[in-house]
Amino acid sequence: MTNYAIILAAGKGTRMKSDLPKVLHQVAGISMLEHVFRSVSSIEPAKTVTVVGHKADLVEQVLSGQTEFVRQTEQLGTGHAVRMAEPVLAGLPGQTLVIAGDTPLITGDSLKHLIDFHINHKNVATILTAEADNPFGYGRIVRNQHGEVLKIVEQKDASDFEQQIKEINTGTYIFDNERLFEALKKINTDNAQGEYYITDVIGIFRENGEKVGAYTLADFDESLGVNDRVALATAEGVMRRRINQAHMVNGVSFVHPEATYIDIDVEIGPEVQLEANVTIKGKSKIGAQSVLTNGTYIVDAVIGERTVITNSMIEESTVADGVTVGPYAHIRPGSSLAKDVHVGNFVEVKGSSIGENTKAGHLTYIGNAEVGANVNFGAGTITVNYDGQKKYKTVIGDNVFVGSNSTIIAPVELGDNSLVGAGSTITKDVPADAIALGRGRQINKEDYAKRLPHHPANQ
Repeated sequence: MTNYAIILAAGKGTRMKSDLPKVLHQVAGISMLEHVFRSVSSIEPAKTVTVVGHKADLVEQVLSGQTEFVRQTEQLGTGHAVRMAEPVLAGLPGQTLVIAGDTPLITGDSLKHLIDFHINHKNVATILTAEADNPFGYGRIVRNQHGEVLKIVEQKDASDFEQQIKEINTGTYIFDNERLFEALKKINTDNAQGEYYITDVIGIFRENGEKVGAYTLADFDESLGVNDRVALATAEGVMRRRINQAHMVNGVSFVHPEATYIDIDVEIGPEVQLEANVTIKGKSKIGAQSVLTNGTYIVDAVIGERTVITNSMIEESTVADGVTVGPYAHIRPGSSLAKDVHVGNFVEVKGSSIGENTKAGHLTYIGNAEVGANVNFGAGTITVNYDGQKKYKTVIGDNVFVGSNSTIIAPVELGDNSLVGAGSTITKDVPADAIALGRGRQINKEDYAKRLPHHPANQ
């Protein structure tokens, strides 16, 4: 049997209080819509149709080239939204998954179980349900004495008895594709909201004597639909617990998992140690046996094996094996640190490559520089790369020693094995094996200090 999928992503999400379409709000580093799409992909649909509406162009950019799109220009309810997919799917044999784009916690495994249940029970429709301790606000599943689904009743339309039902509708369904679009033509807006409910097709199937089933989730968390910022934070918490647990199973040590924040696409090698308040975002990769201490913040960076990152920030850069960074260092985008480099406290590196075993221990700025191997930067060294209009490059060869409090004004090149005296301002190239001194000459005025009012001789 062929699978199809319809993802509902047309709503504005008024309760989010945001200009951003609801489905584009992020959970653990990617949008809710992307989470749903990844789960849907696990059933390998022959066609996936995403229904867009509010700020459709923004939503389409997120899944561009991965799904077909149809537009719902008027927000007239879920039934109306599904009907928008009719030109793409009507008349095709198989079963169709209908799922909301604001349900980021539903897993691919659950969707596969739902499909299997639907096929094995030969249902015309199967509802994904969950057992809720507090079902207020959810549509209720009404069954007969044989456990068959009779209908789904929305909160505003439910009787007092129906409101006591704990089994709720998650908003995810499997339908016989051909029968779905036939039944959608018969639904109406005779309800409290004045909308076309996708749930009304269940009653139509029952009237025709067709079999409707329900598959209940084992984990209620998966049923969460995000309608406001409170639910968004709840989804974030659940997703991060899942992510951290998966890493722990794979051999990563967490000092305090509840205070460690890892995006869904992050890769971490075995025997990595993560202290509390570590954040790893985007598509970062952390090599085996590395240590990231409290407060470290990594964004879209590749970190090698056996590194130690101490309370520092690394963005869009690569760090090779054996590197030590921090505390309080900042590696800005476009930088690469080769094997065994040390970047110490209050050092900033931006758009630069640094060769093996080079050390910048403290209070140094390295910007737009190409630095060789075995270079030593003294404290307070600055590469001056910007004249207010343009950025310029500094090239430093291998085995160079730069004395403390030196200012290297680009464009300039320091040759291999050269030495820059402490306190120098370098404006010209330094040849290989040369010593450069660019400081003012010291003059001592004998006994002049005695002329100052605060000198002990004048007290």
